[in-house]
Amino acid sequence: MQSLNEILAAKAASVQRPEEAKQAINEAFAEIEAAGLVPGVEVGEKAPDFVLPNALGSKVRLSDRLAEGPVVLIFYRGSWCPYCNLELAAYQAVLPEFREAGARLVAVSPQLPDDALSMQEKHDLAYDVLSDAEQEVMAAYRVKFELPEKIKPHLLDATAAALARQQPDGRWSLPVPATFVLDTSGIVRARHVTMNYRTRMEPAEALRAVREIRAAAD
Repeated sequence: MQSLNEILAAKAASVQRPEEAKQAINEAFAEIEAAGLVPGVEVGEKAPDFVLPNALGSKVRLSDRLAEGPVVLIFYRGSWCPYCNLELAAYQAVLPEFREAGARLVAVSPQLPDDALSMQEKHDLAYDVLSDAEQEVMAAYRVKFELPEKIKPHLLDATAAALARQQPDGRWSLPVPATFVLDTSGIVRARHVTMNYRTRMEPAEALRAVREIRAAAD
């Protein structure tokens, strides 16, 4: 069985994009990472609490989910991102194992609730898919960045159209794809934060971290 990152690598290899565009995007993202502009909440830090609407408009509070067990918190870019779609589907595939371990999955993106609902229905996601349209939670977790102007001409048409609709001010802020595993006190126990949007935390790694949290609590 292929790992999530093997699936993502195959997807990346299949994308038809001019080399000039690939190079421009890779260089711009590498510059952002090297400058430390989106470091993310660190292991050992307390994760900021938040309240966000789910795909149906109901409010979800992180601390309420933490009262139920450890939380795997995923920041994804939006339903227009094929890598994000594959990531969320991979976590859905092993959702029973997370539930058995007593954990909750929560996915957050800047897309609007209607888009979150479409995402949830399209991929049959049975966990929280939340909308951070004001991008305040992204900022609190230090994963928010503004898309550099120099790479906008190199975006795929569908990506540019989706971002223009979601963020008509033209600034186009996104979260770095990031995953945080939180214990029931809200402390970050494991994380994956990188500007390389073609890699993600493996579900198996997140599940292992959850089980370690549970074992330490017993």
